[in-house]
Amino acid sequence: MKLNKLLTEKRNPNTMNIDELSSVDIIKLINNEDKKVPVAVEIILPEIAQMVDEIVDSFQKGGRLIYVGAGTSGRLGVLDASECPPTYGTDPSLVVGLIAGGVRALQNAVEGAEDDQEQAKEDIRSLHVSEKDCVIGIAASGRTPYTISAMKQAKELGATVGAIICSPDSEMGNVADIPMFVEAGPEVITGSTRMKAGTAQKLVLNMLTTASMIKMDKVYSNLMIDVQPTNEKLRERAKAIVAEATGISITDADDALRSYGSVKAAILAIVTGVKGKSVQVTLNKHNGKLKEAIEDLTKK
Repeated sequence: MKLNKLLTEKRNPNTMNIDELSSVDIIKLINNEDKKVPVAVEIILPEIAQMVDEIVDSFQKGGRLIYVGAGTSGRLGVLDASECPPTYGTDPSLVVGLIAGGVRALQNAVEGAEDDQEQAKEDIRSLHVSEKDCVIGIAASGRTPYTISAMKQAKELGATVGAIICSPDSEMGNVADIPMFVEAGPEVITGSTRMKAGTAQKLVLNMLTTASMIKMDKVYSNLMIDVQPTNEKLRERAKAIVAEATGISITDADDALRSYGSVKAAILAIVTGVKGKSVQVTLNKHNGKLKEAIEDLTKK
């Protein structure tokens, strides 16, 4: 498909005179266009939910979620993957982000990387992708050679393949088992797909990992109970979560965290009255499912 035929490359009729406007009117125009993105995402919620179910199934079988993309799309995938360990206490290998050009491409353009189809195949093979895994290609255009090649290789290896795209009738959409096409429309600045398309991709990525982690019992009510307190902000967050979940003071929550070592264990101990080694034994018995462990103990 020629570039000027892509939806993401078309000129936006609403912003033709944006270069003549005041700062506040430019911002208003951008904001008005941005408002259209969540509405477009809403249309494909069934496809996103279907992908979530596949991701959870992969996790339960010992598989992974692997994002693949180039440029902005690749960076968004890497960002979403990198946020999972501190937020949900996952192993860094559970959600992986591949970007054309490797780590250097996170900050700098790597010329030709998005066209390197052989490197894409090698990147997928190096991860030992199998039928247990979910691989999701990300590209506004749906035509990035690196991403398409990676998706095809993953499919050959038996993985479930998804795509987050912002152009219809794309090759990525045709390759994917679950295409997630967000019709965000033409960009404010023609071709600047880091804007509306990037926002659409980020919203979908947020949904995929958040919903998957909820279904993997990483959330209690709406609290992040596997948060890893690796810095001062996260230590304060962990204390606040324990206090909120149990109704105790921040000081007592801090004491409980020091005693039991994790948010989950501290909540279980306070809510049920279980003490000592029995706390972790109980969590292990229920495979870390906090609500299930609490219900089991409190019904006795």
